[in-house]
Amino acid sequence: MKDVLEVRNVEKYYGNKSNLTKAIDNISFKVQEGEFVGIMGASGSGKTTLLNCISTIDRVTSGNIIINGTDITKLKGNKLNKFRREELGFIFQDFNLLDTLTAYENIALALTIQRVNPKEIKERVENVAEKLGIKEILKKYPYQVSGGQKQRIASARAIITNPKLVLADEPTGALDSKSARQLLDSFENLNKNLNTTILMVTHDAFTASYADRILFIKDGKIFNELIKGSQSRKEFFEKIIEVVTLLGGELNDVI
Repeated sequence: MKDVLEVRNVEKYYGNKSNLTKAIDNISFKVQEGEFVGIMGASGSGKTTLLNCISTIDRVTSGNIIINGTDITKLKGNKLNKFRREELGFIFQDFNLLDTLTAYENIALALTIQRVNPKEIKERVENVAEKLGIKEILKKYPYQVSGGQKQRIASARAIITNPKLVLADEPTGALDSKSARQLLDSFENLNKNLNTTILMVTHDAFTASYADRILFIKDGKIFNELIKGSQSRKEFFEKIIEVVTLLGGELNDVI
């Protein structure tokens, strides 16, 4: 299998010499094409900083991040913007939809920017909307739909450009349990049927149980790794809870 992501000896420091904080401490791992990988850890463990570095929102202090053969730590300016636009998909906790655009327009925006033919845009938007169960709300505005539907619109927007890697930051954080389950079922569908590679940061064990593999981060380092394999989601969930307990601290920080 091809590696879509390689994180190699990454370190990230904040502050200055008199007050230096090491947020990421020499982390290395790979994500293969078609994998669904979760990252878990207590608040302040470094998981969000790591995702920010991979998503090009932040820059590493040292080390390399290679996505689809390109070392993004060496990209700057327009080249970095082009790479982010064409190779990465983003799903945020707070949806980040544009209120003045319909669901269709929100999903189509990235293709419009790329000057894709309108007929092809229509076909691609309708295709991904059908897969995510939101075809009937494409003409509605974000304020007219539920939180779960907003997040599925955001998911459609994230994958419409066929990115090599979809990055999800606490995607179920703002959702009720029913909407969260529907979204995670959609993620599972994207991963299994469209071979979408997903890297997801979450503090929620139920959400994490949908992934194929979990990396647990503690104090900026990889503390443990779990692989689902042939386990059921319930069995995997129970294993996740065991590791969360080993991580220590307040259980509510990571579940």
